[in-house]
Amino acid sequence: MLFDMDGTLVDSEKLWGIALEDLAVRAGGKLSESARLAMVGTSMPVSMALFREDLGQPDRPAGPDVAWLTDRVAELFADGLVWRPGARELLHAVRAAGIPVALVTSTERRLADIALKTLGAENFDVVVCGDEVRAQKPDPEPYRTAAGLLGVPIERCVVIEDSPSGVASAVAAGAVVLAVPSDVALPSHDGIHVRESLTGVDLGFLAALR
Repeated sequence: MLFDMDGTLVDSEKLWGIALEDLAVRAGGKLSESARLAMVGTSMPVSMALFREDLGQPDRPAGPDVAWLTDRVAELFADGLVWRPGARELLHAVRAAGIPVALVTSTERRLADIALKTLGAENFDVVVCGDEVRAQKPDPEPYRTAAGLLGVPIERCVVIEDSPSGVASAVAAGAVVLAVPSDVALPSHDGIHVRESLTGVDLGFLAALR
């Protein structure tokens, strides 16, 4: 079982939005809603490229912005994270059943470790972070890496995701995908099952996904 983090298990995309808006003000601009939505689920380099383009500052150095944004998100994460509907119950049920579980996130390890204080590090056999893989979502590497570390064929894994880039990564990896959109709508098509929330999703539901 492979879980995304931001927007899937915890309602942290809103906190990323707050931090990005604060960064835009600091840069003397205002982040558009379309740019923010385009960033959902993407890697830090992609998000920062979208940020600079949206603000009309293509030559703005990325390093200081990344450092400031990471510190700001760390502050927001430390104040506490809210579970997405049904996520905690499903995670605990999967864990209690003895099913191997991985957390697969584009977020860097420093921030993921803060989030794990809410999620419970004991609930995951493996954690794969964005700064621990060569290619981030939508590349399949993060999910293939997690399945390999669990010792489970990716074709037997169910991935739960909320973003277009995450879904694309999971599909390309060869997993069964359950998409639960948070901020960005996701269309249902072959290999992707879409639900409004994880409320009511149980082990029987997951076992029936193909």
